[in-house]
Amino acid sequence: MAEMFWDLAADTWGDEERAAIDRVVKSGRYTMGPEVAAFEEAFAAYHGKKNAVMVNSGSSANLIAVAALFHKKEKPLERGDEVIVPAVSWSTTYHPLQQYGLKLRFVDVELETLNIDTGALKDALTPQTRAIVAVSILGNPANLTAVRVFADDHGLYFLEDNCESLDAELPGKSGGQKTGTFGDIGTFSFFFSHHISTGEGGMLITDDAELDALARAVRAHGWIRDIPDGLDLFEEGEDSFAEAYRFVIPGYNLRPQEFNGAAGLEQLKKLPAMTERRRANLALFQDAFGDDERFMIQRENGKSSSFCFPMIVKPDCGLERADVFGPLEEADIGFRMITGGNFPRHDAIQYFDYDIVGDLANADIAHDRGFFVGNHPFDLSQQIARLRDVFNKL
Repeated sequence: MAEMFWDLAADTWGDEERAAIDRVVKSGRYTMGPEVAAFEEAFAAYHGKKNAVMVNSGSSANLIAVAALFHKKEKPLERGDEVIVPAVSWSTTYHPLQQYGLKLRFVDVELETLNIDTGALKDALTPQTRAIVAVSILGNPANLTAVRVFADDHGLYFLEDNCESLDAELPGKSGGQKTGTFGDIGTFSFFFSHHISTGEGGMLITDDAELDALARAVRAHGWIRDIPDGLDLFEEGEDSFAEAYRFVIPGYNLRPQEFNGAAGLEQLKKLPAMTERRRANLALFQDAFGDDERFMIQRENGKSSSFCFPMIVKPDCGLERADVFGPLEEADIGFRMITGGNFPRHDAIQYFDYDIVGDLANADIAHDRGFFVGNHPFDLSQQIARLRDVFNKL
């Protein structure tokens, strides 16, 4: 199959990752072990966090995050509790919440940033609200400082879904605070098309030792053997044989493989340089399209890590979104919808307990008139120039 001129995703592996895979093969241990543990330690340190738990996907990271909050000794989440969520995100931001019996309260997004409208949080709050989920969309930080303050003021858990925005920053500690570190829990994805790739993989980070331990138990069958020593979570028995196969909470098998951990270690070393290249491409894109009155491009909040280049065909500009798709295909440029669009418009919503707070007008516009083209950690000046040429001819 011929390579596209500008695809949505690109391979970021090199000799280092392939050598790491060979190292795992030669070790004879393939399932979760020292390579995963080393990647967890390095990833936690990169974000200034105490704990990191690797799993087999970002979706699984969201799942174990919700599960861990359900099993806390004090003030656990309970079925029927309400969670405030943005209307625009990927499906597995929401599915774990539904699977644990939570009621979702959808609020609109800001059209210019595509992130949660923090001005709507107050209207979404009820006596049953127990948590808030914020998502930094497509590399662009949400107003996480405001969400953190709101959560603290109202005693809410703050789950930060950062699966699309690894290495983005907001002004904060020592000049900048990375997204994924504002919440009680932050989650990340290492899918092929994301900022770093372990093939498949995800991560949860937290400073809370209890949440870390619970996440580790949920990751591997709900057993006790992966829980760190020194935590008074479950009374330990005296029979070491039985303890090795003791199941304390409901769990899954969401473990990553050693291949994933080994590749992640190498990718993490490359991340700063890859992010800088993405940001350089973003600057080129902003220069090319910032003044085009037919399109709205994503307003950068803080320092984006620029997953991709979202565009919205402005209403009443004389173009429909479908008008750009044919020319993009002819130019061999890949495109797709903005994440999952307005999630309450999908068929799966019939299985949810939910409310919509106000209207979701901006989410609808993103759903009906938005699309994105890819960004990669290498020079895209030729690709951006071709896109400019395509749109000049519309």
